[in-house]
Amino acid sequence: MSVRIVVMGPSGCGKSTVGSALAESMGARFIDGDDLHPLTNVEKMAAGIPLDDADRMPWLRTVGATLHGEDRIVIACSALRRRYRDAIREESPDTFFVELVVDRATLEARLTQRAEHFMPASLLDSQLGTLESLQDGEAGVRVSASLALDEELRLIREAVQASAL
Repeated sequence: MSVRIVVMGPSGCGKSTVGSALAESMGARFIDGDDLHPLTNVEKMAAGIPLDDADRMPWLRTVGATLHGEDRIVIACSALRRRYRDAIREESPDTFFVELVVDRATLEARLTQRAEHFMPASLLDSQLGTLESLQDGEAGVRVSASLALDEELRLIREAVQASAL
């Protein structure tokens, strides 16, 4: 069975932590979607400038093509809007999305504690303003990022298995 999963949400929600652990628990490859950004996007975000759709769409197509190119893969990717997830699905139609849900105060605290990341806490409001939660008809699950990691992984694996039935 193919496993193509995007762990999504705003910066600081735990995408990389959950995605990496999920991939390991499922025998899948993990890729941080940040590593697929072109340098121009990284430089823009590091300067505190939010990306626009012209910046994002080529990156999202790369995320989708990367998913489609493998049978067992988990990618951490913000995928904040429905149209962004649609762009990923155009390249990889069977992608399953995991939305990590967390409150703003927790996100801000996490972002201010990260010294080695290019995404500044100043862009949090921009991300939250962009966020469109998973909608009816989208293959995926919403999971609270305040749960213990083992519980998050259990809920995600159950939802992935249920979607394959």
